[in-house]
Amino acid sequence: MKRGAHGLAIALFAAIAACLTACSNDPHPEGKAAENALFDTFQERSPRYLDPTASYSNPESKFTFQIYETLYNYHYFKRPYTLQPRLAAELPRAKYLDKAGQPLPDDAPADQIAESVYDIKIIPGVKFQPHPALAMDEKGTYRYHAMKAGDVAAKRAPSDFEHQGTRELVAEDFVYAMKRQATTRIEAPIFGIFSEYVIGLKEYGKLIKVEDEKLRKGIDANSPDKPFLDFRKYPLEGAVALDKYTVRYRIKGKYPQWKYWLTLPFTSPIPWEADAFYAQPGMSHNALSLVTWPLGTGPYMMTVYDRDRQHVLKRNPHFRGIPFPCEGMPEDKAAGLLADCGKMMPFIDTAYSNVEKEPVARESKFIQGYLDTPEMERPDTGNEFLVYQQDSNEVAKLYEERGFKFPRIVDISNWYLGFNWMDPVVGKGDTPEQQIRNRKLRQALSIVIDWEEGYSKVFPKKAGEAAHGPLPGGLFGSRHGTVEGHNPVTHKVVNGKVVRRSIEEAKKLLTEAGYPGGRDAKTGKPLVLNYDYQRQPTAELKAELDWMVKQFAKIDVQLDIRATDYNQFQEKVLKGKQQIFWWGWLADYPDPENFLFLLYG
Repeated sequence: MKRGAHGLAIALFAAIAACLTACSNDPHPEGKAAENALFDTFQERSPRYLDPTASYSNPESKFTFQIYETLYNYHYFKRPYTLQPRLAAELPRAKYLDKAGQPLPDDAPADQIAESVYDIKIIPGVKFQPHPALAMDEKGTYRYHAMKAGDVAAKRAPSDFEHQGTRELVAEDFVYAMKRQATTRIEAPIFGIFSEYVIGLKEYGKLIKVEDEKLRKGIDANSPDKPFLDFRKYPLEGAVALDKYTVRYRIKGKYPQWKYWLTLPFTSPIPWEADAFYAQPGMSHNALSLVTWPLGTGPYMMTVYDRDRQHVLKRNPHFRGIPFPCEGMPEDKAAGLLADCGKMMPFIDTAYSNVEKEPVARESKFIQGYLDTPEMERPDTGNEFLVYQQDSNEVAKLYEERGFKFPRIVDISNWYLGFNWMDPVVGKGDTPEQQIRNRKLRQALSIVIDWEEGYSKVFPKKAGEAAHGPLPGGLFGSRHGTVEGHNPVTHKVVNGKVVRRSIEEAKKLLTEAGYPGGRDAKTGKPLVLNYDYQRQPTAELKAELDWMVKQFAKIDVQLDIRATDYNQFQEKVLKGKQQIFWWGWLADYPDPENFLFLLYG
């Protein structure tokens, strides 16, 4: 051995020996594992919206539901789902009024009810998280509500401001949040349905549009700086504060689902000071807004927003604490799930959420103990581990040794393949003839996609059942799993059993649609359709995407995969730039309306 090589070998040996004693594959910085903390991951990109007016997507929920609080929430253990007060002092009954404004009894027929009134008292003494928007000086003046762009230049987070403040939650904060549904400054996905029920909200939206145009007159439309749109100036009939701790909602007719909306961040309180603070010059340029830096009363507050890399939630020092539930289903106590009865929550100090683009790496880190849960917001992650466990005795033994448990429940959710209604080929169609052609094309495609095969045999990790309607099993009105509830377009009943229609039937529909053999009857060109998928095409997803291509190929239709990350996918759908797309829906509340309004909203 040459001397140089010999010296290199000694150096390498020394490095290896040192690493054996000091190195680790722990992905977290030294000392983090010893914290009273929770570790999980998120895929690809940071959440698109943390502003509660706009946020309506699953990856955002694990942050918004910790940062914001709502008037009501659900008991964690009780089934069926049971509402309970959160910021509300109690669950009040709706008061019904007729067209003359006269009170009606609780059992009045729905057609006699012109208005439902909800007077909700809130808990006094609740404090917002510390934030510079609420900081005041010795004279009681807001310290940071009159800044110039230069004052913000070096600020990248609320914690960069020297002073932090708080104040008590009041009923007006709920009123402000409801008014803010009419905003023109950000997407408000629920404004449409809210404006159908909250008295005066539809007209309020028109008013705000006019007032905002006045405010922005003479300002470059592309300017990130926009003057403060102060909703306090404009009253709304359907949401008022009766006193400091009582908010009144006035709802058209009888709408029992309203109580469910009071469990969602759309109706969580927003302090007007946050809007005023973030509307100042330079804030938008530095990504300082409710989209990235929310302000609520919840148990945790965002302290690190490292876009597409890491998000950190820290315990809100002003949070009052909530006792762990002492009631549940009969089996919960035996399983030890009620052992923490009465202890004050939250239990942990910090929640770390780091980006993990590859599923294999995420699963590996969980198995090694570096993650407490792979993805907090996903209810289906455990299916993947169950498949591994069932496929291998060694894996099953490892899981048992490490105490892994993957209990399964029937989740109220669905996944679906959607067609862009504005698309000229697969959408509604401009003429009656085109509408018939497009419908038959959609029907042909719906037949050949064999969900029974794909989601029970080929991809058991998905662990899904083929749906025959928009309502999953477990919801009132659902006919899932019944012969009577089968989808007659894609299936038929043979000898009392529901079976998928044949490829020949699909080809016949395709020919009637004007594409015999997968080619346009007029031009002879092959039919090529675009599949807009909501994830980057990683190695694990490639098999699933290839399977979808094969489904279309059964009737000689070519499928072009256009996969993007989820944020880009949402933007594409918002602008109507997709053709055929994959999406899903997790129930917001246990009522059929939550699925049915997707068909008309």
